[in-house]
Amino acid sequence: MTRTCPDSAAGRARSRLQSIFKKVFGSRNDRLVKQYLQKVKAINALEPAMEQLSDAELAGKTAEFKAQLNQAGPDKVSETLDKLLPEAFAVVREASKRVMGMRHFDVQMVGGMVLHNGKIAEMRTGEGKTLMATLPAYLNALTGKGVHVVTVNDYLASRDAEAMGRIYGFLGLTTGVNLSQMAHDAKQAAYAADITYG
Repeated sequence: MTRTCPDSAAGRARSRLQSIFKKVFGSRNDRLVKQYLQKVKAINALEPAMEQLSDAELAGKTAEFKAQLNQAGPDKVSETLDKLLPEAFAVVREASKRVMGMRHFDVQMVGGMVLHNGKIAEMRTGEGKTLMATLPAYLNALTGKGVHVVTVNDYLASRDAEAMGRIYGFLGLTTGVNLSQMAHDAKQAAYAADITYG
């Protein structure tokens, strides 16, 4: 007669139950991806309306978003940014198309949402990490507290600040770059910008 340990039987039962729940509801990652993809649909649905805006109207969205954040108050910043995300990402995508001739792909939208949520987004070489970073950088810069985009060296900081700064500038935000050899005053000026690369 074989006897089973109650703990291992309970463990197997728990494992089977978890497996059933995962099949029915998906893993936590699956649920997050599903949420992100729903937001991507919302962003994509806004694209035709964004294309119809004049340059001034598109740039004016920055002031509208800042006004909404101010109206919501400091205790609702995070919640308000989440509500603004689809439209803000659509605005950045359209500005990028107009200024740089580059359109953010859906995978970049998801990567931007991941970064906005304070998580790490792994992307392969050539998938557009630099362009992707403009999405959460713009959104979070709307708070007026400054955003820092960290790069691995001074060359990339300069290159990215100059290139992506065209998008931010079009939308009424300032861009700074913090290089290792800069004087203290120049570093302070860089950090005073809405978005600082370094």
